[in-house]
Amino acid sequence: MIREIEKKLIEWKKDCNRKPLLIRGARQIGKTYSVRKLSETFDTFLEVNFEENPNIKKIFDDSLTPSLICEKLSAYYNQEITPGKTLLFFDEIQNCPKAISSLRFFYEKFPELHLIATGSLLEFAFEEIPSMGVGRIKSVFMFPLSFNEFLTALNEKLLLNIIKKNIKFENGNLLEETLHKKAINLYKTFQLIGGLPEVVDSYINERNLNKCFEILDNLLITFKDDFAKYKNKVNVSRLTEVFNSIALQAGKKFKYSKIDSSAASNSLKDSLNLLEKAGIIYKITHTSANGIPLGAEVNSKKFKVILFDTGLHQRMLGIDISKYIAIDNFETINKGAMAEIFTGLEILKNSNRNILNKLYYWHREAKSSNAEVDYVIQSGEEIIPIEVKAGKAGSLKSLHQFMDSHKSKTGIKISLDNYYKNNKIISIPLYAVAEIL
Repeated sequence: MIREIEKKLIEWKKDCNRKPLLIRGARQIGKTYSVRKLSETFDTFLEVNFEENPNIKKIFDDSLTPSLICEKLSAYYNQEITPGKTLLFFDEIQNCPKAISSLRFFYEKFPELHLIATGSLLEFAFEEIPSMGVGRIKSVFMFPLSFNEFLTALNEKLLLNIIKKNIKFENGNLLEETLHKKAINLYKTFQLIGGLPEVVDSYINERNLNKCFEILDNLLITFKDDFAKYKNKVNVSRLTEVFNSIALQAGKKFKYSKIDSSAASNSLKDSLNLLEKAGIIYKITHTSANGIPLGAEVNSKKFKVILFDTGLHQRMLGIDISKYIAIDNFETINKGAMAEIFTGLEILKNSNRNILNKLYYWHREAKSSNAEVDYVIQSGEEIIPIEVKAGKAGSLKSLHQFMDSHKSKTGIKISLDNYYKNNKIISIPLYAVAEIL
């Protein structure tokens, strides 16, 4: 299974001015797998897992000098560490804050060594570190598979190439109807199973949706079991309540009152913020979108929340799978905001990986006329509104209102429709969301 991040890892390996690389993201998204794939291009590989072997943390207690750390690691694992030939890998590094602190010194005193670290819940570990060393570590954010990666994993590269060739932001062509339907069906499958590598791998090998759903259910249990690790920061039962509420509130402004009206709002906010730091959820924040950058005019009290994977979302929501597969207009599924979630996740997955990008939406509340645009993105100096439709039909009233009030040159509709352009509005199929970026 080839991931886009693997290309970035090769580029990092060849960079003469490389820094220690920190791969960040939620659990179960394939961070360790991708590093091990990269290790095949080195003569030797040393993997240090701080969760599996907590005693190894003692090596970092006395000194953070890279040469001494490598000397001790070599003796402990009985393996030479040779600059230029060895890939040193710190896995689950959030369990050893001192190892995180050491990364800056590897850049300053041992830059010729290839060093990669991965972890989840890193933001909590950062709180224990006085200084990360600005400009001395390179971060890359990783997500579950994107739809394009899913097509590549299915060996549908020819279809993907045609989509990329035909669907362009400025000028595109209709995808031949047979291919369009094929792409839509693959998109529907991807919506159901999501992009977690274990699930995608199972689907590729067995083409059994029920088996995929079993894996997703087990992963959901695993994520909830992990909440016990947060018990020193929040109430675990409260965290579970917030987590369960996310799927139910998807596509709507998130309200703490819908979780438990008797609970203290601070405890609910802390739980939601923790899930965000863990990379399990993403916020879509309201912006007035009157100028660039979009983050300059946000209302932090107005936001939506989406889970980091559509497969987990549909299992939490209990979507009727038989109806989902059978219907063409997605009206039943739209109650779960599946298309909107997919679009937001695709925007994140196909954006700059060196930072954790933010998602924004626009909403105007008025007594006589409410209007809402699902996403707004920035393209150069232009602000582009995006409206997502689960099916083919549907009014674009809100999109037009935004474009009129903000004098937008371009608006985008995401739906099951094939590509078309109508004046300022470009219609992009759901399977081609990546192409708008």
